[in-house]
Amino acid sequence: MMQLDLPLGQPVGARADEFLVSDINAHAVQHLEHWGTWPVMAALLVGPRKSGRSLLSRLFALRTGGTVIDDAERQSEVDIFHAWNRAQAERRPLLVVADAPPPAWDVRLPDLRSRIGATPVLTLGLPDARLVASLLDYLFERRELVAGPGLIDWITRRVERSYISILGVVEALEEDAMVRQNRRLSITTARPVLTNAGLVPNAPPAGAEQEGA
Repeated sequence: MMQLDLPLGQPVGARADEFLVSDINAHAVQHLEHWGTWPVMAALLVGPRKSGRSLLSRLFALRTGGTVIDDAERQSEVDIFHAWNRAQAERRPLLVVADAPPPAWDVRLPDLRSRIGATPVLTLGLPDARLVASLLDYLFERRELVAGPGLIDWITRRVERSYISILGVVEALEEDAMVRQNRRLSITTARPVLTNAGLVPNAPPAGAEQEGA
């Protein structure tokens, strides 16, 4: 698992701005890293919320000096149209960030629709098991939570494969750790918290599942 960091010299806290690169998003990252070779000086980055798309776009802007339009579906289509044209004229990259490409994104302005249609689409997919585990490890460390033996694997095999669910797991366990006044996590302490929150399936009857199962 790779991490995409901010450029050297950026005043950020330790690990505050890192993007985890996996098979799910490697193509998008590679395309953004080679922006200088783009035939069209724009790209459309799509993916679910909490997928790191906003972080990736900020890193891109810092590295390239390019323009980012986030939540494009909620922005003025005229403004996006002019930004697209300006990017071509100035040869400075434009990254448009949206939930989904057209036709799911209903672009009504014909001139913008044609330009978006000519723009490469970069997709951040739902996390696979490897990325789920890496995100859990990363977020636990960020929040100074100590995962006990087997916990990350136990959660990975049960949690819904979505970024929002992963974040929900970490937030629920952090809240429980604060209540317990103990930042060490285990399957035993995590199971009731996550099942009661509906973040993992209900546990089997007592004795039907071992600690690491």
